[in-house]
Amino acid sequence: MKFEDIQTIGIVGAGTMGQGIAQICSQAGYKTILFDINATVLEKAQQTTASNLDKGIERGKLTLAEKEAALANLTFTGNTLDLHCDVIIEAVVERLEVKQSIFKELADINSDQTILASNTSSIPITRIAAGVPNPERVVGMHFFNPAHIMKLVEVISGASTSPEVAHTIKKLAQKLEKTPVMAQDSPGFIVNRVARHFYVEGLKLLEEGVADVETIDKLMQASGFKMGPFELMDLIGVDTNFSVTSSMFEAFHYDPKFRPSRIQQQKVDAGHHGRKTGKGFYDYK
Repeated sequence: MKFEDIQTIGIVGAGTMGQGIAQICSQAGYKTILFDINATVLEKAQQTTASNLDKGIERGKLTLAEKEAALANLTFTGNTLDLHCDVIIEAVVERLEVKQSIFKELADINSDQTILASNTSSIPITRIAAGVPNPERVVGMHFFNPAHIMKLVEVISGASTSPEVAHTIKKLAQKLEKTPVMAQDSPGFIVNRVARHFYVEGLKLLEEGVADVETIDKLMQASGFKMGPFELMDLIGVDTNFSVTSSMFEAFHYDPKFRPSRIQQQKVDAGHHGRKTGKGFYDYK
């Protein structure tokens, strides 16, 4: 699949990341199909997209005509058979077997030229591509939250990824007005591997009673960070952050420096997932 041939993009998973990716694809002029098995999630994604576009108009970054064009490009569906696309980006839960299953199913209903891109933040692309027909078209396309605002995109090549496919995805990221960075396959890639210790060490300080959440965050902000680790985890999603840490802990053969926190596990078990649930390390109600 050449960059010039891309006309239709499918997004699997209408959560926070999938919705944001679908929005920017539709704004870039692509026919975009956003899929999710949960009708409630799809409805919320539709509302969030409209709200984001309205905010863009309020800030002078978007016109009413551009909003209407973006919405006209965007289709919401709960039927996988609608996903006949040139590029498909999955943005589902960080579980290897789920991602592999999705790509295998979509490979059966699409051509061998359809590019299968994963928004995974931690699982090696080589593992995801294993068992998927034509693994050379499987590539990582890792966006950052919120996807419609953050500029960075990691483009990750697995062991089988074709250089042409990686180059096509790089050009697509640029078309979406993102800044792509090319990376080779490794658990967590570049950003999450480096940033993991920002969260893990912050949680260790909390576990050991060195300081409380507010103090740690304020000290990191005073050091030049826009957000401290706990405020950032609440924004990303405590559950999502925990899932990434757990995945990397396993991928690095249980290296202690990536050990997930019991405090974070407790937050996840309690349903305190951050801003999206109204409570995380902070209370947003």
